[in-house]
Amino acid sequence: MFTDYAKITIKSGNGGDGAVTFRREKYVAAGGPDGGDGGRGGNIYFRVNPNSNTLIDFRFTKKFKAQNGENGSGSNKYGKAGEDLYIDVPIGTIIKDSQTGKVVADLSQEGQIELILKGGKGGKGNSHFATSTRQVPRFAQAGEEGEEKEVILELKLLADVGLLGFPNVGKSTFLASVTEAKPKIANYHFTTIEPNLGVVKTKSGESFVIADIPGIIEGASEGVGLGIQFLRHVERTRLLLHVIDVSGIEGRNPVEDFYTINEELKKYSEKLSKRKQIIVANKIDIMQNDEGLRALEKLAQEQKIEMFKISGATGEGVTALLNRVTEVLKTLPKEELVENDERVIYTLEEDKDEFSIRKEGNVFVIEGKAINRLMGRINIDDNESMYYFQKNLKSMGIEDELKKQGIQEGDLVKVLNWTFEWYE
Repeated sequence: MFTDYAKITIKSGNGGDGAVTFRREKYVAAGGPDGGDGGRGGNIYFRVNPNSNTLIDFRFTKKFKAQNGENGSGSNKYGKAGEDLYIDVPIGTIIKDSQTGKVVADLSQEGQIELILKGGKGGKGNSHFATSTRQVPRFAQAGEEGEEKEVILELKLLADVGLLGFPNVGKSTFLASVTEAKPKIANYHFTTIEPNLGVVKTKSGESFVIADIPGIIEGASEGVGLGIQFLRHVERTRLLLHVIDVSGIEGRNPVEDFYTINEELKKYSEKLSKRKQIIVANKIDIMQNDEGLRALEKLAQEQKIEMFKISGATGEGVTALLNRVTEVLKTLPKEELVENDERVIYTLEEDKDEFSIRKEGNVFVIEGKAINRLMGRINIDDNESMYYFQKNLKSMGIEDELKKQGIQEGDLVKVLNWTFEWYE
């Protein structure tokens, strides 16, 4: 098992702005405000895709953004809501906040869908701000901005495919040629002393995880050589590629090798011995003669096992083998991939501190989402809008906090890019 890892940025959609419009109809002497509301921004969801095995696609696409909501318009027409974005991940994917390291979601169930970021709310049109004393509001509410977060995707992977065979038959060379894994390769036995895993991405865009299992020798099921610990790594793979050296350079008998390895599998686990296999006749580029190859072909026909002739070094026959592996994996059920660890899961929420006030020299600077949302509704050139602004400073507790920090009449206050003098 190893962890596939990706870091991505996700952003939910911005809410659309409310409209500032007034009825202008024939025979209507004094049309009132009729600005429609903006549409909400699209949400970000993560969902389990049963056909996905790896996070390899996230290495090429790093940013994901949901659609913004549309602005409102006249005649009280609402803006269209932004389209939600669904991001597909393999079962067993854990989503973490990159800043805190906390687990946001654990997608460990088939069909699971999790809401990770909510889209911004649409702003209200000016028709909402009409009162008996404010009959012509020339301001509306701006849409809320969507949330943006950097998240980490982690997937504990079990290999879909295990490379099986004696030491030095070319498993590591094959793995290095079809994945980005960097196994140690040398012409001596037991070069591989721990499993190497890599992700294969086929030309058709599909992917699967493949493991180079350390070479098994006779007696492995009893712990001889590297022993039983490595048989555990193939126990939960769905397909075995039985790599056999047919070059004859080391004097090996391909047929005997096939039976010896399978006998060890049977001794270790009856279930494992019945796992689907494909025979991979390797090193055809340096064959001394074809006797071993022909004998292995005959065995494959008798056992009704598929066989592919390849050269891991030159790449001959490799593409056909990978295409076939992809097709076979679609027909094989998946083992349970997720460990039942207890995990603390939380959701990405809006900041609890809606606003903050700090002094920058002689200027009181107000910051935070609450004040930003308020400023989105304000038309600083309109007296009624400014009255609405002052009223909200009081109701939100900002005025009280400014007084606590010692603000005096005539002091400067800065909100976003706007600076004004403070008066009661």
